[in-house]
Amino acid sequence: MESEKDYFINLFLDTRRELRSHKYPVKLRVFTPFPRKQKLYQTKFEYTEKEFQSIWGTTKPREESKPKRVELQAMLDQAEEVASKLKPFSFETFEKAIYQRKGDDTNVFYHYQLAIKRYKENRQYGTASNYDLSVKAIKNFLANKDLKKQKKEDSPKQEPETEPDFLLFREITPSWLTRFENYLLEQKRSYTTVGIYLRPLRAIFNAAISEKIIEPTLYPFGRKRYEIPKSSVVKKALSKEQLKTLFEAISQTESQRIAKDYWFFLYNCAGLNIKDMLSLKYKNLQDNKLVYIREKTKRTSKANLMPVVVHLNEYSTKFIKKYGSIKNDPEDYIFDIYKPEMNEMEKFKKSGLFTRVLNENIKKLANANGLPDELSSYWSRHSFATLAIRSGASLEQISQALNHHDVSTTKSYFAGFEDETMKQLTANLMNF
Repeated sequence: MESEKDYFINLFLDTRRELRSHKYPVKLRVFTPFPRKQKLYQTKFEYTEKEFQSIWGTTKPREESKPKRVELQAMLDQAEEVASKLKPFSFETFEKAIYQRKGDDTNVFYHYQLAIKRYKENRQYGTASNYDLSVKAIKNFLANKDLKKQKKEDSPKQEPETEPDFLLFREITPSWLTRFENYLLEQKRSYTTVGIYLRPLRAIFNAAISEKIIEPTLYPFGRKRYEIPKSSVVKKALSKEQLKTLFEAISQTESQRIAKDYWFFLYNCAGLNIKDMLSLKYKNLQDNKLVYIREKTKRTSKANLMPVVVHLNEYSTKFIKKYGSIKNDPEDYIFDIYKPEMNEMEKFKKSGLFTRVLNENIKKLANANGLPDELSSYWSRHSFATLAIRSGASLEQISQALNHHDVSTTKSYFAGFEDETMKQLTANLMNF
């Protein structure tokens, strides 16, 4: 007995939005009954409703419509052939197979496109943005190489390819990566930026090897090959005295005052992340505690989703009363910045805008009071960790408060002990 088909494909004239040509796009409609799901895929064809009916909607098309019907049928047959080879059928593998051009498997840029699309679908817009920046930097590097080659050959008639669309895995060698690094440094990029641009490329290599697309021998990263530079970690923590200076600083504008209030709320909530703060709902407020799952770990550590528990102190309690929304439904956001109707992309943009405005104002306040010029919301997290450890808390306690899975990550947040503490350490060595 033949097994039940797990997919169905047909052609669909999408009349929801008229094109500039006053026609409508023809799309492949793919449907799966288990789970019940439908997706539409763009094609190169477009017709009016009358044209589509005369070409595809009749069993006996007119003579002038037959060539067009043959084209549509060929496209449908190709889609059916691709889908029939997928055991079991999945939309992800179908898309990869139907749109993959010859040679795409070995094209690094194609794998960047897949990764960016996948991260966006998973609502990981920050990661998708990092991959996008990475691939753009690589394309600029290649375009720059073409331009230099053109100048050297003195052939102005040849236009450099400003947007390369093909790069083979085998072209990326340790020496290629070194040249790319030098190019970025010449462009006044920091070693930190070099790392940000190269880690997505390394991940793409790892995925290609894992999927047996390329041989492990092509891997250009690692010891005795090319190592992604690790810049020294800048300790982004304020001292006890600096925290006092910032807290007592007189704001020049209302925006600065609000920024300072939010900065100290993050600090008092164990270095709360802005995205996590904006995502807090009243259901996360339990018995004078904030109990929540970090947005970051919802997608990266699903097997070990440990809630963060923050005990509210006097400052954070008063802050919520002052800045919290007047609603008290468990599903209402505590702070009226995210709206219930927002999708994930809109939240991502709102979070970025909020962070930028807060940082611009806290920097101005810092500059006016002799504090570090680079002060930002992220410093609240490092300042919390550092002051807590200096006050006697253990690394394990701080690691739990910050929701780190590895104490070594917590160590990188610690700005070290102050000089007086280290002086006392040696001063008491002979007290025995």
